[in-house]
Amino acid sequence: MPALSRPRVSVIIPAYNALPELTRAVTSAMDQTLGQDRVEIIAVDDGSTDGTGEELERLARTCPALHVVHQENSGCAGVPRNTGLDHARGDFVFFLDSDDYLGPDALRRMVAMADAHGTDIVLGKIASVGGRAVPRAVFQRNQPRTDIFSSHAYLTLGPWKLFRRSLIERLGLRFPPYRNCEDKPFTAAAYLNASGISVVADYDCYYVRYRENRTNLTLTAAGLAHRMDGTRLCFETVARYLEPGPRRDQIMRRHVEWELCGPLRALLPRESERDARERFFPEFRHWASTWVTDALFQRLDAPDRLLVHLLRADRFDDVLTVARNAGRDERRGHLVDKGRVYWLHPFFRDHTAAVPDICFDVTDRLPVQHHLEAANWHGGVLRLAGHGYVEDVDSLDPATEIVLRKYRADRPEVRLPTTPCPSAHPLPGEGRRYEMAGFTAEIDPATADGGAPLERGLWNIYLDVRAQGVSRTVRFGNRREGGEVTHPTRRRVTTSQGPVAVVPYFTPYGNLSLDVGEVAHPLDPPCQVLRTIWRTRGTLLVGGRLTEEAVRDGGVLRLRAETGTGEVHEVPVRGEQGGSANVFTAQLPIGRLGPGSWTLTLVMEGPGEDAPRRTAIVPYFDRLAATRWLRFGCRPYYAKPVALGPTRALGLEVAPIKVVTGVR
Repeated sequence: MPALSRPRVSVIIPAYNALPELTRAVTSAMDQTLGQDRVEIIAVDDGSTDGTGEELERLARTCPALHVVHQENSGCAGVPRNTGLDHARGDFVFFLDSDDYLGPDALRRMVAMADAHGTDIVLGKIASVGGRAVPRAVFQRNQPRTDIFSSHAYLTLGPWKLFRRSLIERLGLRFPPYRNCEDKPFTAAAYLNASGISVVADYDCYYVRYRENRTNLTLTAAGLAHRMDGTRLCFETVARYLEPGPRRDQIMRRHVEWELCGPLRALLPRESERDARERFFPEFRHWASTWVTDALFQRLDAPDRLLVHLLRADRFDDVLTVARNAGRDERRGHLVDKGRVYWLHPFFRDHTAAVPDICFDVTDRLPVQHHLEAANWHGGVLRLAGHGYVEDVDSLDPATEIVLRKYRADRPEVRLPTTPCPSAHPLPGEGRRYEMAGFTAEIDPATADGGAPLERGLWNIYLDVRAQGVSRTVRFGNRREGGEVTHPTRRRVTTSQGPVAVVPYFTPYGNLSLDVGEVAHPLDPPCQVLRTIWRTRGTLLVGGRLTEEAVRDGGVLRLRAETGTGEVHEVPVRGEQGGSANVFTAQLPIGRLGPGSWTLTLVMEGPGEDAPRRTAIVPYFDRLAATRWLRFGCRPYYAKPVALGPTRALGLEVAPIKVVTGVR
């Protein structure tokens, strides 16, 4: 068939006794804005007995893009999906379950994202209908191109995605014939081999829902017997495509938490004693011993660490006890001991249980609650006030510190002390548990770095919350008071290396940072230069127009000539006689400039000592020629205009003319 007639997307719909939800699913594919001429819909009737096949045939008579395939019942969703793959001709494949439906513009948006960025898989935002759980972390923002190691994409292994069909055929991917977890190995293999992944997060692409009669396979085949084969294949798939190491551990962690520990804790106690001991426990133990490396073990949460330890130690009775009491035991308190926090599980430091403390250590997992209450300049010092505490750790002996880390710089962090004080806001907890979680702190950019000024660049602000020797460091500022109280303006600070502008700002994630030297937050220039001409052979005239903001602020504008060695010559800027208030001129006597390369800028100071400095380049105009003059009435000099850097700022090369050249 000619390439031009090939559809862009093949939508595959497996259907078994899918009424009444089926009709909405199919029509949502028929009504895509991508167009029926660019979409083929392959609906596979998997031996239905409720009229599903007849409804599909009725719909096919109204839509040439819908192709219906009838087959004997397979008992799972994977086999009809494979049938659909065998018939698919599209550049892309999308798997649509018969109880779900698509947003009208879903396929167009996903195809456009894949085409624009050359990605093999596109995740469209999933929305819930009727309370069914959906992933959220990966859909916080659009991601034109990412991968499973730098995003949350791997947390969603459902098949409801746009796959490039060439990827599926190159890998020979098909769904295993399992009643549950059949989609996870398929999606995992595609993820692990994709050239790139895109995420469409600004549009609800896919709507998931439970059937009215609650006959979803995820509900009717939820026991361990239906999960074990799929889980085993998940681990084997990751091991097949990833070498041992941190990257494999990162991906394995998802399966250890979701496919090993979660079902073991929730489902193993429901099985008969015999099946639990002889059929399922040996498999769980094998997975824990084979796939959970020591490095991965350290990254697990304490409840999962405890289960994995007991599995490795072949302690079936203890595993069953821990699983049965998981709901009650997770609410037990914590113990602070020598700067570490431990979960008070009944096995903790019970000599008869003989479980190491590492299985209960939650120090690095406890949430940190923090709040920025004020951020204000006092002279050249930025004063912060707020509170911070580690949950379940009383704020005794608080020693919280402010931590400054320079963005993309391999240099030591800067630590500044805080002064503990009672919190200005009521905090949770009984009695006076977090009473001293409040603090004040000062950041002096002129001396913060061990007495030296902060280097020019972007500095991220962290909070190292400390109490009872427990330390947890978090990014700071995204929870704060509103209004001006936490939005200080830029400030010009005098340091031992000269004046520098410091700009407090909030990142796109809401965290507080400092821009020292206006690296990423330069002020708008105070003026625009419109002309540069030689008024005389030895005097350069610069003319232009002040911005309305500069006129309103009332600062002092000066024309500055500066060499790379720090030599500076400045002249005042004056308003033109009889002109508008924002029209100015400045006359630079270049006869006073010594030999060398001079850069010209316009600088506005004030008003006030702490006001930030605004600068504007003097642009290079091609019509400005070189000039010559007699210095001190006898020595010939010349000044040659040059364009400096990508902004083509005006520079002057000043030098004496050799006597022979001057005579010539």
